[in-house]
Amino acid sequence: MKEYLKEQITEALHALGLEADGIDIQFEKPKVADHGDLSTNIAMMMARDAKKNPRVVAGEILGKLDLDPARISAAEIAGPGFINFRYASEHLTEALEDILLRGDAYGRSDANAGKTVNVEWVSANPTGPLHAGHGRQVCIGATICSLLEWTGWTVTREYYFNNAGNQMNNLATSIRERYLALLGEEISDENILYAGEYIADIARAIHQEHADTKRSAPLEYFRKQGEERCFAMIRATLDRLSVIHDVFYNEDTLYSDGKIDEVLTALRAKGVVYDKDEAVWLKTTEFGADKDRVIIKSTGEPTYRLPDIAYHREKIVRGFDRIIDIFGADHIATIPDVLAAVRTMDLRTEHIDVIIHQMVSFVNEGEAVKMSKRSGNVYYLEDLIDDVGIDAVRFFFIMRGANSHLEFDIKLAQEQSENNPVYYLQYAHARIASILRFAEQEGMADLAQAQLALLAHESEIALIKELLRFPEWVEISARTCETQHLCTYLHSCATAFHKFYHDCRVVTEDRALSAARIALCKATMQVLRNGFTIIGIDAPEKM
Repeated sequence: MKEYLKEQITEALHALGLEADGIDIQFEKPKVADHGDLSTNIAMMMARDAKKNPRVVAGEILGKLDLDPARISAAEIAGPGFINFRYASEHLTEALEDILLRGDAYGRSDANAGKTVNVEWVSANPTGPLHAGHGRQVCIGATICSLLEWTGWTVTREYYFNNAGNQMNNLATSIRERYLALLGEEISDENILYAGEYIADIARAIHQEHADTKRSAPLEYFRKQGEERCFAMIRATLDRLSVIHDVFYNEDTLYSDGKIDEVLTALRAKGVVYDKDEAVWLKTTEFGADKDRVIIKSTGEPTYRLPDIAYHREKIVRGFDRIIDIFGADHIATIPDVLAAVRTMDLRTEHIDVIIHQMVSFVNEGEAVKMSKRSGNVYYLEDLIDDVGIDAVRFFFIMRGANSHLEFDIKLAQEQSENNPVYYLQYAHARIASILRFAEQEGMADLAQAQLALLAHESEIALIKELLRFPEWVEISARTCETQHLCTYLHSCATAFHKFYHDCRVVTEDRALSAARIALCKATMQVLRNGFTIIGIDAPEKM
């Protein structure tokens, strides 16, 4: 509908001799339902160029519109110059039919067909299981990928496998010490730099499989064991949440394939790298930073910036139309340096979107969660899943904007009441399923003869209008990569359904009206289910 009205208004502006090219004609849902279904301020935007009062311009625009009465029943001027439009009942009926016809495809579009996007997220170091805080990035990234696919993008889901650097040596040393302790040797606590119980578990597994035959094994053996077993833990957690990746990019390949050396040579050639105090520095002050940054330490070990620069260079060279990075707040200082360095190598970065999510805190019955049941010092994502379930994890982590702090209320997530937002949504779906089962028992399941024009009650119309907004909110959520918009919409949809259910008995003695209301229930169920599919939560039929 918005596209239709944009075309109509653009033609009207041209007819009035007003410059319409490049004008972003916006529509909003009026806050007061009596004011109509869509409102635009285009007349106020054009008033200065027209040198007329906005209400006069609005009247002139209305005079040039050739609106289809089957789509728009009325258009009127409001306030200082808003133009309000009201949907025709025929449009609502046809739109409801379209939802039922398109089914699982309702809300999908091919707006970005043929375009490719790389989304990199999670990318946790393989030095241990995912902690609960990782869950926010895990769930945000998975939902964004789903939203992008629903709007036509070809998505490559990528995990940057950061298995290089001293962190891996620390992991290996920690595991070896625990293993030697099992053999009765004295060990030094100073060598156990990763102290989680999972380190002891890995050591015990090695001992069970190899007894004492790995007593003299090189550190590289324990490094490989740690990497593989830690990443297996990470993959198992992601699998529980149905989070998949297409590509696992190994940081080691940046070194083995010579990409790090290539980047360093290119940066030196551009004059943005220099040597000082036996270290290699990047001239980040030339990019607006307060001081230059080390990219290779005096020990010869690169800092995160250098491989990150090389990795982004590789992603750009691979030719994606769009690149999305999802990082925690601890990356906020490094990303500008990385992208600036990439630009010095004559590579574009304007197609790279960086999403920074803020930290998460966990509370349970008002108390901060600091301890894990299993590890004694870390609350793992596996713990959280066990505590509240997969659906609550997937929903709670995406229901707030990524740029705001999130407080994850464990007790609320466990509640089976309307106070729990995910329960509230799923209960609406289950209630509809129950209605449909009853309708089938009463012999009213066939919708072939449903007369949708009979839906005229205020709550019926409000629900239909809410269902029509689903494709728009999928598009907005995908375009902005802000998952909370879809969550908010689904809540509004469920609220509209609950009001309809309260006001309108579905199965009545009037079989024609019942059939129409059953069709409305099925359409609502479809929209909720499609939204749940994007988010990655279950659509229960019984609760």
